[in-house]
Amino acid sequence: MRKKIKIVFGVFVLVLLVLVAIYFFNVHMSSPLAGGQEIDHVKVENLGDDHYATIDGSWIHKNDKEIWEIYLRGDPYERGLAFGALAQQLLAEKESSFITEIENRVPSSSYLNFLKYVVGWFHRDLDEYVPEEYLKEIYGSSQYMADSFDYISPKYHRGLSYHAAHDIGHALQNMNLVGCTSFAVRGEKSENGKLLIGRNFDFYFGEEFAKDRMVAFYNPDDGYQFMSVTWACFSGVVSGMNEMGLTVTLNSAKSGIPSMGKTPVSIIARQILQYAGTIDEAYDIARSYESFVAETFLIGSKQDGRAALIEKTPEATALYEENDSEMIITNHFQSNELQDDPLNQEYLQEGVSDYRYERVGQLIDSLAPLNPEKVALVLRDKRGVDGEDIGLANEKAINQLIAHHSVIFSPEQMIAWVSAPPYQLGDFIAYDLNKIFKETKKKQFTYTDSLSIGKDAFLFTDRYKRYIDFVEIRGKIQKHLAKGGEFVLHNEDVNRFIESNPHGFLTYFYLGDYFKSIESWQEAEKYYNIALDLEIAKKSERKHIEEGLKICRKHLNIQ
Repeated sequence: MRKKIKIVFGVFVLVLLVLVAIYFFNVHMSSPLAGGQEIDHVKVENLGDDHYATIDGSWIHKNDKEIWEIYLRGDPYERGLAFGALAQQLLAEKESSFITEIENRVPSSSYLNFLKYVVGWFHRDLDEYVPEEYLKEIYGSSQYMADSFDYISPKYHRGLSYHAAHDIGHALQNMNLVGCTSFAVRGEKSENGKLLIGRNFDFYFGEEFAKDRMVAFYNPDDGYQFMSVTWACFSGVVSGMNEMGLTVTLNSAKSGIPSMGKTPVSIIARQILQYAGTIDEAYDIARSYESFVAETFLIGSKQDGRAALIEKTPEATALYEENDSEMIITNHFQSNELQDDPLNQEYLQEGVSDYRYERVGQLIDSLAPLNPEKVALVLRDKRGVDGEDIGLANEKAINQLIAHHSVIFSPEQMIAWVSAPPYQLGDFIAYDLNKIFKETKKKQFTYTDSLSIGKDAFLFTDRYKRYIDFVEIRGKIQKHLAKGGEFVLHNEDVNRFIESNPHGFLTYFYLGDYFKSIESWQEAEKYYNIALDLEIAKKSERKHIEEGLKICRKHLNIQ
């Protein structure tokens, strides 16, 4: 009997070892460099306050609007090394904020450790779907990642995996990580008749992650020069314009949870921005890749004088164009090929994407013809359809006060306006790309102050100050709901939370969830009922409130 047990145990251990060996063999990613290419260190010169340069002509500088401007040149590996060396401290802070937010959202350390291996397996072949040029760039910047997170995975693995974080955020839309809004006008809807594009990039992963936004100017050995609004050592593109006057912005669409690795959408956007000069060229590039998730690429083109949508799922790619003088993009597909996609129809039933679409249309009609200042007004709008006060941070609003950044593009004039923090409330600072793309030998260039757009007046109101309270208390409640532990919301905290956002359903949504979690059924029922009387963003959020209310009433013996 003992012999049989030993045999079974031995077989079990052998199988386990084989599985572990297979796992680590499959998730291992080798260096994309040929032997002898690696460089140990890049020398960085301090040129002044928050101003550094490498000997090969790359540099970084923080302007007076709290935006980092970085210029990168050379071959892929050189660009990556320069990005990492110049932004090393920013990269460490960004990774720390990212990991901290994950820890806040995942309920236990054991589950977090389990997820580490799941994600490692899921990303095991990610390098097979990313062009070699970007693998080398990411490999270069990853050499400057912090040692303190090596327990998660090797630096190159982490650097590459973070380029799929945007895609995972889109797949997990129920976590309210994303909800981007974009639009384009021309002809009679544009003050000078030229193409004008506005976009909010609503990728939210905590307040710390939103800090230190960056504008990167690339001068690659191959392809076009381009600018990209980004963050430290992120080689993908979510918002950008190249020297041909072609713009790319990303809007999420409803996706299932990916079952295997494909090309991250930000890498596809990068390929478009670096190598396409027209809409047709952008479409040819987009359809040559299998994407990780569903996405809409808004392409603006100086050469074509118009905008178009490239709608993409992991299975299909469609080009959508209109002859109209306006084009609006929220988070659903519009092409004949993809508008009836089951996941697209499922998301439309949530009632948030089409609502925001309608609000953008109302504002364009009321403000037309648009100029950059009016585009900024649209992007900063916090109200609902017909100007209704739907509270702050409502996903039905164009400005949900979660934007990582907001941009305005004039492709034909080659000007890009980038919002300074916080959100899209700071100055929209103007970059004259005609001028910048010619100044490739300078060690600093920056925005054109005379073309910039001033701060949103909302930034100076008591309502904004109270909104900061809302963000703080909401974060504490979210952490408590995810991880449990000792946390008490005192009466003064409850009152302060309500005063911070009295017309927003999320205030009462979170209060209901908090009091339900501590089994204070009567209080939970009260706040759930208040939430139901307000403008709720999604059908699924209404269902969540109704289910919570049902539990409370059961405990209170209310029919």
